[in-house]
Amino acid sequence: MTEDRSLEAFRDEVRAFIRESATEEIREAGRKTTSVFAPFKQAMAWQRILADKGWVAPSWPQEYGGTGWSLEQRYVFAQECNRAQMPPILPQNLQMVGPAILGFGSDAQKAELLPRMLSGEDFWCQGYSEPGAGSDLAALKCRADRDGDDYILNGSKIWTTYAQHANKMFALVRTSSEGKPQQGITFLLLDMGLPGMEVRPILGLDGAPEQCEVFFSDVRVPCGNRVGEENEGWTVAKYVLEFERGGSTMGAWLVPAVERLREQCEQVDELGQRRLDDPVLARRLEALEIDALAVEHTEKRVNAGLKHGQNPGPMASLLKILGTEVMQRFSELQLEVTGLRSLVYDPDALEIGAAPSDFSEDELLAMPYYMNTRAASIYAGSNEVQRSLLAKAVMAG
Repeated sequence: MTEDRSLEAFRDEVRAFIRESATEEIREAGRKTTSVFAPFKQAMAWQRILADKGWVAPSWPQEYGGTGWSLEQRYVFAQECNRAQMPPILPQNLQMVGPAILGFGSDAQKAELLPRMLSGEDFWCQGYSEPGAGSDLAALKCRADRDGDDYILNGSKIWTTYAQHANKMFALVRTSSEGKPQQGITFLLLDMGLPGMEVRPILGLDGAPEQCEVFFSDVRVPCGNRVGEENEGWTVAKYVLEFERGGSTMGAWLVPAVERLREQCEQVDELGQRRLDDPVLARRLEALEIDALAVEHTEKRVNAGLKHGQNPGPMASLLKILGTEVMQRFSELQLEVTGLRSLVYDPDALEIGAAPSDFSEDELLAMPYYMNTRAASIYAGSNEVQRSLLAKAVMAG
């Protein structure tokens, strides 16, 4: 069997699995996802289904629960999940803390924590950003002071996604103020709900409590929960960010999304007209299709390098910039295509299992998606910071 035929057979297998395994509630949650983070309950249900199949962590090493798929198969899998509008797996377990433990954790940490991440028995939140340390993460001040075999945590974190659902947190904390700011940071694992810990949800522009503030007041965490060496957490964090960005499949999301937008533009309204008949809009849609394909092609180039052991390096920053800015342009055009009826605000209709609305899902979702994508050029390192990293890489070269 040729490689192309083998990939197509694999594509058929993925499509059949999704068709047979995804419940209607999970499908609805996928359609109603308006940010990076899908509705929690249904996203975790889909993760458990994939974990039972052995398909939940395609990028992990096979000995720790990965699939052993080729990079081409992993891309096909991402494409088909996106075409079927499955809820994206929440990234904290499998794309963030998991790689940190795979790369820097002890054997005991791997044995205890990795299986529970795969199954969803544990759900982790990320304690990175602080009120004065977001894109400039090295400025973080949340302290962890040694007291015998424990660290004592004091300070706060912000923009901690789904902290209200998490039973675990991975955090960057300051253990030293000497030398460069990056040199005094430690990567720490901790349980949620410890004495002295408080979680406060933050309502977003769409009215959803996706983000949280987390406060620490003399919270005691065992030193054995450290990943890597003390004061070397910056190395762990950089590894995780490169893993997260370098294995990107944003193009696998963008291309099917733009395909659906074209279908929306081809629909005939009550006056017998199509949005695609507008030549200006048609040109903008074609430009967006080209940009989405460019992101996909660039990702495939990076993935081909990964296949041969190459570090994504500055290309990870390039992909982050390209992918998020094309995503934002997509959200703007989608909003224009949907028109005035996208101005409706009906959060009850966006709940999973809600009664039918007088508005279509396209109309209900366009504005929340647009508002959520405003953050895309900020999270995971702002695009301004990514451009600075690219400039330094060019000058260094």
